[in-house]
Amino acid sequence: MTQHPIILPVSKSNQALLDNVHPDDWDNPQPAPCYNLVVIGGGPAGLVTAAGAAGLGAKVALVERSLLGGDCLNQGCVPSKCLIRSGRALHEARHAGPFGVHGETDLRIDFAEVMARLQKVRAGLSDHDSARRFSEELGVDVFLGQGHFSGPDRLQVGEQILTFKKAVICTGARAAAPPIPGLEDAGYLTNETVFSLSELPPRLAVFGAGPIGCELAQAFARLGSKVTVLEYGPRLLPREDQDAADIVHQTFAAEGIELRFNVRTQLVEKQETERIITYQDNGHTSQLAVDQILVGIGRAPNVEGLDLEKAGVDYHPKAGITVNDRLQTSNPRIFAAGDVCSLYKFTHTADAQARIVIANALFMGRQRNSRLVVPWATYTSPEIAHVGMYEKEARDRGYQINTLTVPLTDSDRARIDGQTAGFARVHLKKGSDKILGATIVAEHAGEMIGELALAVTNGIGLAAIGRTLHPYPTQAEVMKKLADAYNRNRLTPRLQKLFRLWLRWQRR
Repeated sequence: MTQHPIILPVSKSNQALLDNVHPDDWDNPQPAPCYNLVVIGGGPAGLVTAAGAAGLGAKVALVERSLLGGDCLNQGCVPSKCLIRSGRALHEARHAGPFGVHGETDLRIDFAEVMARLQKVRAGLSDHDSARRFSEELGVDVFLGQGHFSGPDRLQVGEQILTFKKAVICTGARAAAPPIPGLEDAGYLTNETVFSLSELPPRLAVFGAGPIGCELAQAFARLGSKVTVLEYGPRLLPREDQDAADIVHQTFAAEGIELRFNVRTQLVEKQETERIITYQDNGHTSQLAVDQILVGIGRAPNVEGLDLEKAGVDYHPKAGITVNDRLQTSNPRIFAAGDVCSLYKFTHTADAQARIVIANALFMGRQRNSRLVVPWATYTSPEIAHVGMYEKEARDRGYQINTLTVPLTDSDRARIDGQTAGFARVHLKKGSDKILGATIVAEHAGEMIGELALAVTNGIGLAAIGRTLHPYPTQAEVMKKLADAYNRNRLTPRLQKLFRLWLRWQRR
């Protein structure tokens, strides 16, 4: 019998989740004499690897110490987007006046209902990741408990030894916390604990203005918290283009989110129910009293407790497990996939790397991680989505580029929807329509970036997008407008002169 984790608060939905992803009555099976593949970690990378390998006929063991589904289902993508959706619904209702919808002053938020919906949705999605599905339907031997290597071809779970031909480490990552004096004693939230809240914090400080910090800051602000973002650097979302981040900054300011940049937090103290944050802001010492602190400054790989040294697997406590381009570790029997080894800590990247591991570990494939084209989106309002290279990255790689940008004000649908804050941008290899990178800022940019990701992945030029009919009116028409801008730029003064002469000759 394995140690049973707890998901707070105790509720019917959370119990249904546990019954799927870590059943209380689960008994680990008797290990097979030898496994084709042992998968350590039951998050997105591990689940895809185990399911895919088993579907191809491999004998597979899946080992998970906590909750199947990993961060994405339990503490990441699913619950955070539920919270964001509730915040967006309230925000849209309160700002429906321009559309002729009134009565927004009577709206109120029931945070308990928001969290109950989150828990219900999460539990409903957990069937797909359940221990019983993997065991009974897919034929995977599921072991719940802490796994650690006892040799280069052996993994131990409790008293049981799993011998393998190949293994893959998919243990993911966890929220990192800064070494701020007093923070640990005062207590703080991360993405792993924030979705256990039963009451909306009246005042919330968010450490970090990256994607996690920005998404949750806006969601809580829209739900009614007084939110202050404290950021070490000079701006929001430092990975993104400055003008893209500026649009989100302006939105945050308009929605009442306090933004503090170039912050050096010196001390956190708990005084009764308050947390007092002392920080330096551009050389001035200030204090901030809040009810809760949410830390969203980054991720740390889960490499502890695995006894990687016994397996001959090289790793770094901050960078994670060292892999080559085929996702193979320093032990040629053992691979890694997902957040524990990847620069891009996204669920869809973990999924793609799992497929690489299946091919390379079981079938001596030569698939390469470096060939992946990884799009991503930050689910603020508006969203920022990106694929490929940024301008500086392209120039650093020696490309000469042409950049085209179409503002959303050029989209009839964006104007109809009242969602004109944003743009679509492509970086083209100079002298061609080859797309090196693209950024979209729009309310649903994450839904729109797929077309450009398809183009970058498959070498489809911008001209081909221009030849593709797009339904009218949609915000995705900005893609076609980018192509129209490209075609206009190809019409040089010399060509224009030749065309005029040709048309004049036809009139004779």
